[in-house]
Amino acid sequence: MNNFKKISVTEEARTELHDALNLTGAEVSINTLPAATSVPFVHSHKENEEIYAVLDGEGKAEIDGENVPLKAGDWLRVSPSAKRRFFASDKTVLKYICIQVKENSLQGYTITDAVV
Repeated sequence: MNNFKKISVTEEARTELHDALNLTGAEVSINTLPAATSVPFVHSHKENEEIYAVLDGEGKAEIDGENVPLKAGDWLRVSPSAKRRFFASDKTVLKYICIQVKENSLQGYTITDAVV
């Protein structure tokens, strides 16, 4: 039995990796919004915070009514209860990764969780 699973991702509007990689502690999605489009809904979560990594392009996140500009290289953490929606700029695609994990669930990281 392998201790890893590898997949390749195609250029789709949204790819969820939970089932594809048999994830057990997080949900990860790769998202692409064409220029001048947005996620078609506002949402929040019950328990999960989201971490966004902007890979390409520009746009904005509307979080609890506040506009947060986004560009390639930006990282953003959003609390579960915050109402959010994402928009690509009129001129560029917005490509980002979203990592969803249960808020306050991290018990160890990097050095404290590594075994050498």
